[in-house]
Amino acid sequence: MITYMYDIICVTNRKLCREDFLTRIEKICDAGVSRIIFREKDLSENDYEVLAAKVIERVQKFNTPITLHTFENAAVNLKCRSIHMPLSNLDMMNRTQYFTQLGASVHSVSQAISAEKSGCTYITAGHIFDTDCKKGLPGRGLDFLKSVTESVNIPVYAIGGINSGNISDVIERGAAGVCIMSGLMECDDPKTYLKIIKRGETYR
Repeated sequence: MITYMYDIICVTNRKLCREDFLTRIEKICDAGVSRIIFREKDLSENDYEVLAAKVIERVQKFNTPITLHTFENAAVNLKCRSIHMPLSNLDMMNRTQYFTQLGASVHSVSQAISAEKSGCTYITAGHIFDTDCKKGLPGRGLDFLKSVTESVNIPVYAIGGINSGNISDVIERGAAGVCIMSGLMECDDPKTYLKIIKRGETYR
C-alpha cells in the first residue's frame, strides 16, 4: 500500500461509477487510499447494511480501513467501530461508546467546535472549492478551512473540489488530509489518478 504524508480518503458514491461498484472499490483500495468512507445514505438501512457487508469483505482483502455512514445499527451489526454521522444526528446516537472513531461533516467553525465537544475524533470540512456535487453553491475557500483547523484539536479533512492543483494549498491550511469522491469514482484508473494527484499534475 502507498503511504502518503497526509491521508487521502475515498468517499463513495456508487451512482457515479461507470463499472461494477464493488470492482471499483477493490481498485481504489489497491491504489492505496488511506480509508474508505462508505456513504450511500440514500439507501434504506437494511439495503445499506447488505451492501456494506459486501464492501467490508472487499476492503479487508487490502487491509484498507473502512468507516460506515449514518446508519449506527448497521455499523454495530457489522462490527464496524468507525462511523461518520450527520452533525444533527450525533446527539441521537445510542452507542457512542461503541465506536473508536466518530466523524461528522461541518460547514462552519461553530459546527466544528460543536462536533469536537460531542465526541468526534475527526471532522470533514467543506465544501472547500466549487464542485459538481454542489452545483450552484460556491466553495467556502481556504480561509474557511484554516479557521476550522485552528478551532479544534482533532484531525480535519477537507472535502469538495479537491484536485492536484489545490491539494497542497489544503494541506498548508492545516488539513490532516483530503476526501475525494467523484475523482475516484469516475477516473479510468484509480492508481494512476492518485499518483498524479500526489505529484500535483493534471489528470487526463
